[in-house]
Amino acid sequence: MEEMYAVIDIGMTNKKVAIYDSSLRQVDVSYKSFEPLEVGGLPVHDLAGMEDWFLERLADAAAKYPIRAVSVTAHGATFVCVDGEGNPCVPCVFYTHEPGDEFHDRFYARFGKPEALQAATGTPYFKALINSAKGVYYASERFPEGFARTAHVLDLPQYWGLRLTGAVAAEGTYVGCHTYLWDWTRNAWSSVARDLGIADKLPARLSAPWDVLGKVSARVASRTGLSPDAAVTVGIHDSNSSLLPHFAANGETGFMLNSTGTWCVIMNPVREYGFKKDELGKVVFFNRSAFGSPVKTAIFLGGKEFESWNNLAAAAGIERPDFDPARYDAVLAKADVFILPEIVAGSGQFPGSRPCLIEGGTRYEYDDIVAGRAVPPCMKDAERFFVALTSSLVIQTLVALERAGIDPSKKVFTEGGFRKNRAYTALLSQALPDNSCYLTDIAEATALGAALAARMATSGLSLSEAAGNLKVEYIEAEKKTIPAFEAYKRAWLALVESNAGRRASESQEEK
Repeated sequence: MEEMYAVIDIGMTNKKVAIYDSSLRQVDVSYKSFEPLEVGGLPVHDLAGMEDWFLERLADAAAKYPIRAVSVTAHGATFVCVDGEGNPCVPCVFYTHEPGDEFHDRFYARFGKPEALQAATGTPYFKALINSAKGVYYASERFPEGFARTAHVLDLPQYWGLRLTGAVAAEGTYVGCHTYLWDWTRNAWSSVARDLGIADKLPARLSAPWDVLGKVSARVASRTGLSPDAAVTVGIHDSNSSLLPHFAANGETGFMLNSTGTWCVIMNPVREYGFKKDELGKVVFFNRSAFGSPVKTAIFLGGKEFESWNNLAAAAGIERPDFDPARYDAVLAKADVFILPEIVAGSGQFPGSRPCLIEGGTRYEYDDIVAGRAVPPCMKDAERFFVALTSSLVIQTLVALERAGIDPSKKVFTEGGFRKNRAYTALLSQALPDNSCYLTDIAEATALGAALAARMATSGLSLSEAAGNLKVEYIEAEKKTIPAFEAYKRAWLALVESNAGRRASESQEEK
């Protein structure tokens, strides 16, 4: 009988359980979103609700398919503190929660200066709790009684592995993703992990995503109908999971992945770890690939930026028009409408920039537009508005690609939501004349990567062997001539620099 694999894919917005056959075709999938719970005024993940739903979906799958293994992949910057019985003992706070500048200042005063920590751990300064070590520190202060009962600090995929098997592990792609907890220079847990007092609560070694964590527990087998011999893999970070199909098709270097979603994640698999001096302090960092190698990375909340501005456009009664290169060029040549980041402060490549729309030299703050206190004229002109929005996203992508180390030898693969935006892909391709730019056909690369890990776990095959006849189609992105874009980009960057300076000045005055 053909073996099949269940993938639990945990995004910030949607959770899904997908079923893959041994040819890595998705044959079934279910989706659900979970509203945050509130504990002490904080948004926290509904772990119990998720567990009930995951087990229900696994039970449905077990009744229809011969599930040989379960593989978990999840978004980053999230951990769960569990007690000696394997139960959560501290609320799992959303990483989007912003504890305030005083908290960040205390963190760095205690654990080290941001640039020194970045050099050692590959992790940049992020606001909110996007660094896991900050989340642990915050939990220790807000929930001291629960934190004192903590037996293990587990990253999110490994928490679900514990719930499915009863076994504990740590895995490299998650540990190495802007956590401050892994020291690349020593290949060991960092000084931050030690000074947080959690070194003894972290597994001594790192596992690979395709290692078998264990078999499903008797409790899970009884509740779901899964075979007691069904394996559970150690799990994998979502962005790193999406790299696996490309590694299988292209090898481990020579390309950059522009993965677009709520987060736009630009990943550049490289051979050596290390920052240039002028990169320290910038939002550039290193992921750790499934093979333990460095992946130079830059990110920004592109999908959220698009969604936030697009919602304002919808409320104003306008929608994105079809892409017309000549009309794009005409609007860009006037250079009188600009949309500047960042909707979530400190989340991307321009951490000092405050979100706004500038039209005809007049500045409209994003919060004022949302509240209806300001209505830029272009909010009634779909073409001008969406040219500005798309161009903003392309320029942010270009800056992220540059910081992640693009050079003419690199192919650029764009996948995710933005690959369907002709204006975005054409502008990006034009702006990279020395690079071959492609669109990929992987609809759910994260889940597919996790399914690959499951097949590797049960078969003992290498990645390329496990991929078998899997074909990833790379469609060359169209290149259009839009001459005005380069001058527009320079004007946009100058405005962002001025915007950041304005914000810094206002912050200083507030202090």
